[in-house]
Amino acid sequence: MQRIFAFILLIVLIPVILMTSLAIIILTGLPIFFIQERVGLDRRTFKIYKFRTMRNGKINFTGKVLRKTGIDEIPQLLNIMGGTMAFVGPRPLTEADIKRLEWNTTEHNERWAVKPGITGMAQLINVCDKNITWENDIAYVRNKSTRLDLKVLRQSLLIPFIGKSKTKNLLHKSST
Repeated sequence: MQRIFAFILLIVLIPVILMTSLAIIILTGLPIFFIQERVGLDRRTFKIYKFRTMRNGKINFTGKVLRKTGIDEIPQLLNIMGGTMAFVGPRPLTEADIKRLEWNTTEHNERWAVKPGITGMAQLINVCDKNITWENDIAYVRNKSTRLDLKVLRQSLLIPFIGKSKTKNLLHKSST
């Protein structure tokens, strides 16, 4: 079902994809896409696709806009169609990230029991802390459900419009 929905979204977003590609080419040149090895389900590696947002190691103006709006993530629909990712799940990490975070032990294997996602619970928090990220990733793995996926997606879709802080506060108020 996710693969079909990703395909439909890709078709619907063709105008955005073409405009974004053109903007990247005009403002920063080729290549359009950033492709990188990431670790996914059962710790298998796959290539992730994103719109390129950096030049010479720095985020460029186009990249700032793409990241703030989440448009840089649109090419990951190809990953969903290919079955290596889902819409919701823990963020796909590089081997270097896993080593840096010290999540490369057998006790951390539970995180890789689900497909990584374009968005996830850890991406909805304003804190960049490996322990809090870990807790959110494991909470997702242990409580994975359609209802949870829809809640995470709803929150994620609000972020480009009102920001993480306001989204978090708004949804906290609605759940109390």
